[in-house]
Amino acid sequence: MTKFPMTVRGARALEEELKHLKTELRPQITQAIAEARELGDLKENAEYHAAREQQGMVEARIRDIEGRLQNAQVIDVTAIPHTGKVIFGVTVEIANVETDETVVYQIVGDDEADIKQGKLSVSSPIARALVGKEEGDVVVVKTPSGTVEYEIIEVRHI
Repeated sequence: MTKFPMTVRGARALEEELKHLKTELRPQITQAIAEARELGDLKENAEYHAAREQQGMVEARIRDIEGRLQNAQVIDVTAIPHTGKVIFGVTVEIANVETDETVVYQIVGDDEADIKQGKLSVSSPIARALVGKEEGDVVVVKTPSGTVEYEIIEVRHI
């Protein structure tokens, strides 16, 4: 079975969500179903059907998270010696060679990626171009609008 890389922070966030779903949301839904049953006829009971639908979504999310955690290879980048190379989990500052515009990304697993928060999927074209390179290197990234050159300014292990 293929393992998927995940940062410690990403695994912790999934574990917290799983705990919340199992210990708080699941009992609330069970209680809502019990209360809706007491109202009588289940065929035309909107509260009952809504609670059952919510229960199905919560149970599906629980299975999804458990599967992701089971197939995760959690990588603690702080335990890896800092060499200045771009590897999974590091935070990298890059500058567009043409415009001098800088941007900071953390390279994370696919499940954790959120470009608005500066979390870049390890399988994205930019991350694939950066991985294995060092501070000071210039990388060429193929984008839909053409090729862009970035210089690696700094690599941080956070």
